Amino acid sequence: MSRTGARPRVLVVGAGLAGTATAIRLLHFARSPLEIVLLERRPDYRSAGVAYHRDGNPWEHVFNIQAGRMSVFREDVLDFVRWANLEADRRDWPTPWAESKFVEHGPAPRRIFQDYLHDRLAEARRESYPGVVLVEADGEAVDMDVRAQGAEVTVGRLSASGLDGLRAGPVPGTTVLSADHVVLATGLELRDPPFATEVAEHGSFVRNPYSAAGVRKLAALPPDATVAIVGSVLSAYDSAGLLLRNGHTGPIHLVSRSGTIFRTYPGGHQHGVLRLPRPAALLQPYRNREEFLARVRAEWQTACSMVEEEHADVDPVIVAERVSKAWEPYLPEAIEHIPTAELRRLLDDFGTAIAALRVGAMEYTMAVIERAMRPPDGPLKLVVGKVAAITPAESGRLVVAVAARGEEHAIEADLVVSNFGRESDYARVGQPLWRNLLRRGIAVPHERTGRGLEVDETGTLLGADGRPVGPVFAVGVLREGDEIVRNGRTGAFTFNLAAIKNHSIAVAAHAVEQLRLRQDGLPHNAAEHPHYRTCVGNPKEAAPAALEEAVVLEVRRLATRARREREALDSRVDACIRSLDDRPAPPAEASRYDRLLRTVVNRVAVQRLTDVSMTPRQLRRHLGIANADEPED
Repeated sequence: MSRTGARPRVLVVGAGLAGTATAIRLLHFARSPLEIVLLERRPDYRSAGVAYHRDGNPWEHVFNIQAGRMSVFREDVLDFVRWANLEADRRDWPTPWAESKFVEHGPAPRRIFQDYLHDRLAEARRESYPGVVLVEADGEAVDMDVRAQGAEVTVGRLSASGLDGLRAGPVPGTTVLSADHVVLATGLELRDPPFATEVAEHGSFVRNPYSAAGVRKLAALPPDATVAIVGSVLSAYDSAGLLLRNGHTGPIHLVSRSGTIFRTYPGGHQHGVLRLPRPAALLQPYRNREEFLARVRAEWQTACSMVEEEHADVDPVIVAERVSKAWEPYLPEAIEHIPTAELRRLLDDFGTAIAALRVGAMEYTMAVIERAMRPPDGPLKLVVGKVAAITPAESGRLVVAVAARGEEHAIEADLVVSNFGRESDYARVGQPLWRNLLRRGIAVPHERTGRGLEVDETGTLLGADGRPVGPVFAVGVLREGDEIVRNGRTGAFTFNLAAIKNHSIAVAAHAVEQLRLRQDGLPHNAAEHPHYRTCVGNPKEAAPAALEEAVVLEVRRLATRARREREALDSRVDACIRSLDDRPAPPAEASRYDRLLRTVVNRVAVQRLTDVSMTPRQLRRHLGIANADEPED
């Protein structure tokens, strides 16, 4: 059921990082009345989600990357650092954080990100156009019925004020909420690890280390207790670091199937993008795993050697990061050659290793980890092998059985922490919403990778036939598989903050423009407009000067947070479009032409603002929106 006759409504399901970032963009981008409903099933997760909520992140947890890369705005690199230094309320912060001056390359505690997102959402609400409103609602989306021009979402325990058009749901305690567009931003779903079925409810098993209960168990543990941490991803270092910083002296076993240890970012590290030759060996036909991996290793060594020889300014520690980023544009072509079953196995077997090549960890976290691992008798031990089972012992402790190199050994622990908490295969997710969306065919698990959902280039959900199922979009981790095969973004970069920033821009802009076109009774496919390919292909040479100017101004409008400045830029974009020589003569046709061309301008501006071929700071300079005092990369 469409609400276009009333004020249009966009429902964002999930108010963590991805949902909040998208709501902020919707508030910025909407130029006519719009209602944005930001729905969250857990009030403590609002503006935070699993990764950043305060109850699950003690002050010892810091971001995995530098504070200067944590801005929610890709086009404003240092926004988070400025907020932390100038705007954050530090009255309840402990020493030394309360006395810290945050710098671009330094650490920052994860828990303050919730306050940052809350403040930026409030700012976006204040700076929105008249008639653009935000409703923060509590409740759990459990089902959805999709129409061509809208959706009806069944919500359990809905609590909100100011919403109209509600009706009772199919079962007691539910309400049906209609929306013109739905954005799914549900974030990480917990996995039930198959090796821990016997101990899932055991008091000494931590299934989610970022839960309040999990943090309490870690904090209450006797300092001489034996701990087993299953998994060696970055979240494992948070758990180990928390224990060590609180004076833990007992054995800590870090169990890793691959034995991967993440590297430490060097001081002053900045993200960068290099242009390297096309890795031709990766793009040859796939024969078998052994032959493919041999090709990858040889090409990788060549690329790393080239960076070391030709880019002396690149710290050896981050050569792998530079090569990984440079290869991303070529990975989709390489992936096309790999059979689906083998692609899934490769991602499963090498996922952690790929992530470790692409990202590092902050010195604040790794220093304490490395000190604890360095002496032979240090408290932190790396155990390489696959966890076969976790079972209760007669003593009340847990036994972790690890299979390694054809043999098994057991670790008896007072506490076991699982870092296999994320479920990427939505066919296995147990939440009612996902069971119902898959049953109805509204959502389809990503076929090539088994990670996330099938979506098109705009983030719109695709059905089993490969066509959009309706005005339903996905942002964040739901697009993991698509990011891998479409953009070559592997490892944690398939769904981290960098990807979410781009998703929030593109989805919000697309939803707003689709609603405007529908209200105006115009076709939705801006790509069919004759000027579209001209703008995308070679704008400065082929497009009329006024059209290129309109795109440049539209980029600035999308990147501007103050309403008065956006209004001025809005008028200038329209003036550029009206100045084009090829506009139809009849006023009615000219008006229709202008509205369609405005959509084209917006689409091209979004593509430029979300370009991943350069760093955010490089992009700002390239687009002409950088401040004069910004340092060079």
